Amino acid sequence: MTDHAHDLACVRDATDRLLTAVTELDNASLALPSRLPGWSRGHVLAHLARNADALVNVLEGRPMYAGAEQRDADIERDAPRPVAAQLADVRDSAARFRAAGDAPADWTRTVELRNGVTDTAARIPFRRWAEVELHHVDLGIGYELEHVPAEFLERETAFLTERFAGHPDIPATRLTDGTRAWSTGRTTDVSEVTVTGRPADLLGWLAGRRDGAALEVRGGSLPELPPL
Repeated sequence: MTDHAHDLACVRDATDRLLTAVTELDNASLALPSRLPGWSRGHVLAHLARNADALVNVLEGRPMYAGAEQRDADIERDAPRPVAAQLADVRDSAARFRAAGDAPADWTRTVELRNGVTDTAARIPFRRWAEVELHHVDLGIGYELEHVPAEFLERETAFLTERFAGHPDIPATRLTDGTRAWSTGRTTDVSEVTVTGRPADLLGWLAGRRDGAALEVRGGSLPELPPL
């Protein structure tokens, strides 16, 4: 069972790590490209702040975003801001998310995210944790998937393999780090592709952050995954 209180604490810890790292940046380095195509580091931080507010909307029963165009426009508007403004926004929006998470609520209820996706309220803190960890890596400032908590590595790997499970365009695939294993892709295939690698490399491939070159593949070629 998902422990939303535990995950809220993990979000706080991850946010603190991110804020501490960003304080070392100056305005010029914030304007440099991130690891996400077309986005500067400022875009990444602006997205993180607006995502926190969007998940507050979800928890409080409002639409996650006013619309895709508005979401993109808000990120573009906020991306060029100086470091001090970015830090304040990420910190303040994180506090709003924390307040929404600490409010009494029915955590078993179903909530709606973007594009009609639904989930239980209890899984929203983990979704936020993933946003903070992965986008910290996307900043390209020395924090890598090898540095994220082991619990997050395992749970996000399980989350993404579950997300791709049954996908008609992905062959039956078994992922393993040599100790643990996960299955994803089609369930109708007689045989399966086996992908073996370090936890960080497996998650990097699943999350679209690494090309899979460090992975060992048997029974076929490395499957092409759809964008998240």
